[in-house]
Amino acid sequence: MCDEGTNQQTPRDQLPTYPESSRALALMSVRTRTLAAALSLLPLGQPLLLESATAWATATVVLSTQTAQAQSADDYLNRGNSKYHRRDYQGAITDFNKAIEINPQFALAYNNRGSTKDDLGDLKGAISDYTKAIEINPQYALAYYNRGIVKSDLKYYQGAISDYTKAIEISPQYALAYANRALAKYYLKDYQGAIFDNSRAIEVNPQYALAYTNRGSAKDELGDLKGAIADYNKAIQIDQQYADAYFNRGNAKGISGDNEGACRDMKQAAKLGDEDAAALVRKNCR
Repeated sequence: MCDEGTNQQTPRDQLPTYPESSRALALMSVRTRTLAAALSLLPLGQPLLLESATAWATATVVLSTQTAQAQSADDYLNRGNSKYHRRDYQGAITDFNKAIEINPQFALAYNNRGSTKDDLGDLKGAISDYTKAIEINPQYALAYYNRGIVKSDLKYYQGAISDYTKAIEISPQYALAYANRALAKYYLKDYQGAIFDNSRAIEVNPQYALAYTNRGSAKDELGDLKGAIADYNKAIQIDQQYADAYFNRGNAKGISGDNEGACRDMKQAAKLGDEDAAALVRKNCR
């Protein structure tokens, strides 16, 4: 599982005059791309009761060969997964290629190869692999989710929303898909939609600190500073080491006129390693 974030907001450089938008949504976007583990083989089914012993034996040999091939494809998949987690991405792709060569209908191998290509910056190749996984298995929620991540990286937010929506239709308790759909809506300035989706993510996972922070950011954009601060409070209650929640709460307090409270939060964010917060504290806080 890979968690990444990118800062696409304007750097903060003043206190107590605060910018009117929070940055945690960009910094802490849910960049989770899951490498699915190898599944146990589905049974190939019992052979039909045929009329001759020869036919029965032939059917058994064919089934054994298919099973051996499938097991071999799984071996390559698992080896590719291990290489991926060691950051040997080219080696992982080689093994996923072999798994697909043995079993061209191996949706899981296409998904994992797509994730690896994504990490190598081959976004077009990643989308192609996720699309192939979906063609093989139209109910593959993870592949829709992963393709949505790449589309969002490419700023194709409507396409990302469509993929997250499909993932949610298949798996209604998919908190990550709700949170990422909320992020795409936020970038499209659909703040009410972002609030709705983050709320659904929280319903699925009440300990989802990031969803509280991102919902707070959307409320902040709509001028609901009290509601935003309440969400940041909850995020900090869940994770006391969450620098972005402290930063955003400090931002909201500053806009509300609570400069002392803003400085306390910015100092805590700086203590947790936030360089933007540290610069603001040096410039504006005693």
